[in-house]
Amino acid sequence: MNLFEKIFSYQLTSVLEEHGTYTLTTQERIWLKTMLDHPIAGEALSADLIAKIIDCIPEEQQLLFQPALVEKAGSHHHHMYHTLIQPLRKSIRQQECVSIQYENKHGQVTGMQPAVPWRLEFSMVKREWYLIWYNLRSQVAMTTRLIRITQIEDLPAIESTQYNQIQQYMEQKATANQHQALIQILPQYNIELSRILHAFSCFEKQVEFSEDTQTYRIHLVFDGSETHYVLSKLRSLGKRVVVLENNYLQWRLFDASTKALSRYGIDQS
Repeated sequence: MNLFEKIFSYQLTSVLEEHGTYTLTTQERIWLKTMLDHPIAGEALSADLIAKIIDCIPEEQQLLFQPALVEKAGSHHHHMYHTLIQPLRKSIRQQECVSIQYENKHGQVTGMQPAVPWRLEFSMVKREWYLIWYNLRSQVAMTTRLIRITQIEDLPAIESTQYNQIQQYMEQKATANQHQALIQILPQYNIELSRILHAFSCFEKQVEFSEDTQTYRIHLVFDGSETHYVLSKLRSLGKRVVVLENNYLQWRLFDASTKALSRYGIDQS
């Protein structure tokens, strides 16, 4: 295998993405074919889609994990995929209504609630999926963990005008709790651009590059509930980045660093 098959360049990948093109290395094709053989792949993807992908990479060999790798005394963990993701994605994509039955925080199972599924989100902090939906009966926005949903059923579609109004309402609710931050990568760490962007891969973002100063700036958009997760990523990157805009993030980073230095008798005043 050619270890230099893909040269990571943000400018190059940006141009390719604008034209709907994605480069795939031999290693990535082998890994993809191996993952499609996993039992959970049949639940996450349709059989037709799996067949189409395999047809595109017929000559690649699968990785053989056994007997080289053996997991011993592994801790219990939840699957990243949930069986309701596929039908809910279909409902969202086709603008369909469903009836949802779920278990509330007190352990009580509710009656079937008429709903418009709006968005599926994965919490990197809690490591689980959430459904954001609109309750047609109570006319409020709801957020429910997928593991709490016990049953879903299809409902007749509503008028497009009403559906568009619900979509606008949900967009407004989501935007109201959105936060933004401007993060700059220090030029001497541009070589670590891939690692830094990977740290923020689960967030909506735009990246701009200044030829004059040779600096990258990341415009980050995140939900208010994800602030602590963003802070943990910023702390892990350390001196590689600086927050230019977002007073709360700046204050939290300054406060944490000041308290850490004070433990060693270093006065920053």
